[in-house]
Amino acid sequence: MVLALLAAAVWIVLIAARGGFWRAAERDEPAAGAAPAAWPAVVAVVPARNEADVIARAVGSLLAQDYPGPFRVVLTDDNSEDGTAEQARAAAQALGAGERLTILSGAPLARGWTGKLWALSQGIAAAEANAPAYLWLSDADIVYTPDCLRTMVIRAEAGRLAAVSLMARLRCESLAERMLVPAFIFFFQMLYPFRWVNQAGARTAAAAGGCVLVRREALAGIGGIGAIRGALIDDCTLAAQLKRRGGRIWLGLTGRATSIRASERFEDIRRMVARSAYAQLRYSPLMLAGTILGMLLVYVAPPAIALFGPAPARYVALATWVAMALAFVPTLRFYDRSWLWGPLLPVIAVCYMGFTVDSALQHRAGRGGMWKGRAQAPRDA
Repeated sequence: MVLALLAAAVWIVLIAARGGFWRAAERDEPAAGAAPAAWPAVVAVVPARNEADVIARAVGSLLAQDYPGPFRVVLTDDNSEDGTAEQARAAAQALGAGERLTILSGAPLARGWTGKLWALSQGIAAAEANAPAYLWLSDADIVYTPDCLRTMVIRAEAGRLAAVSLMARLRCESLAERMLVPAFIFFFQMLYPFRWVNQAGARTAAAAGGCVLVRREALAGIGGIGAIRGALIDDCTLAAQLKRRGGRIWLGLTGRATSIRASERFEDIRRMVARSAYAQLRYSPLMLAGTILGMLLVYVAPPAIALFGPAPARYVALATWVAMALAFVPTLRFYDRSWLWGPLLPVIAVCYMGFTVDSALQHRAGRGGMWKGRAQAPRDA
């Protein structure tokens, strides 16, 4: 009975006092204000390493923006071996926009930097030659609707924001994606309630690294991208630095940005999560143990007690299980998934527990933060 009551109490707090994260209500619609009198200059910066299968669509969607102000794209080809740069260049030429795309050949990875941030730093240095008001940091697998940049700038200008970040809609087609992707967004919102992120006085700070529009002066104010050079969870680290120095930030769900990176297999999603899960726990075995115990209490205990426990604990646990399933529904709806996935949230949570443990094991084996052939979180991190 004690476990059932503890789990119920945790879910009451999560649902009632965790920034309404489960509502999935912080979205980029409708537009956040009127168009500015003068549209500021923007440069999109794209780090890309072996992205030939997605880069043409990503670059094409950037160059197709209907933005009224000055806008260019800088792509850093981070030592790709698959013709990434050639694919990007061909996409720009097909649109007749080759003059607005600059492609850099990335320098070898510098010590102390993660690969993405090192590539971004080179792109930002090139972009700053045009002294843009904003830098649009975009991943190589994200495609945008033509009005995406315009709506982000309107929001940033109207709210005098240091950064606007959109949680790109992840691909959700294969069985692995349908099962695990909505939960990934649900858990992210639980860790970083978007409403708290968007409140000026709240300490919570987060961003979605695939799409961040950052004010150039605000980035310079924290020491530039080099201030977070070794961060594996670079998006949230950047957001925390900006907010700590008084900059207002905004994060929301969107249908204007979509990731086209396929995760056909469970193994693909395992690698994505394992890359940074242990970093989220600050590489601490104690935090890892506490997280696993906490997830067992919050996600596993309610269905286990509801199915096999004695009354009256069974009824308390069943009510808790129903509550967590219902809390998951708004995120499932955002991804056009059936509410029937809701009762399976405990099973999905067990998968993520396994991914988190694997992240710790990968780190211990010297393969932490593995991405595109690089282990970016050494054992002494």
